[in-house]
Amino acid sequence: MNFLVLDVSERISGIPEEELSAKPDPVKWSKKEILGHLCDSAMNNLSRFIRAQFEVEPFSVVPYRQDEWVKLNAYNEMKAERIAALWSTLNLQIINVISRIPADKLAVKCDLGEAAFREGETVKDLLWLIEDYLVHMEYHLNQIFN
Repeated sequence: MNFLVLDVSERISGIPEEELSAKPDPVKWSKKEILGHLCDSAMNNLSRFIRAQFEVEPFSVVPYRQDEWVKLNAYNEMKAERIAALWSTLNLQIINVISRIPADKLAVKCDLGEAAFREGETVKDLLWLIEDYLVHMEYHLNQIFN
């Protein structure tokens, strides 16, 4: 994942600011806002990956209001390189934290509650939460680069 983090920053720097700031629709996010959303996701998930290891089980996953986070962080008004640097820093720290999680902690039960976006069980484990974070990241990176 280290390579991915460095690759994203490099690839962002090759896209003109105008293209990154363009909104495909007034209610949809620009590419900078999508990357900013990934920063917000990283902040929230970094906290989850740490807290799930020591809080009462099942760990309660608290949702966050994505649109409000993107709006209040004003990512579209920031330089793309600054957003990419924030994203890179957060994800390098996530790599650091994940690489140190003991195997038994990966089985900690996590109650998704309101944060469950998909149908099915609302209780998963920490490993699932980590894998879901990576799937979510890949989905949004594809939106930016494809």
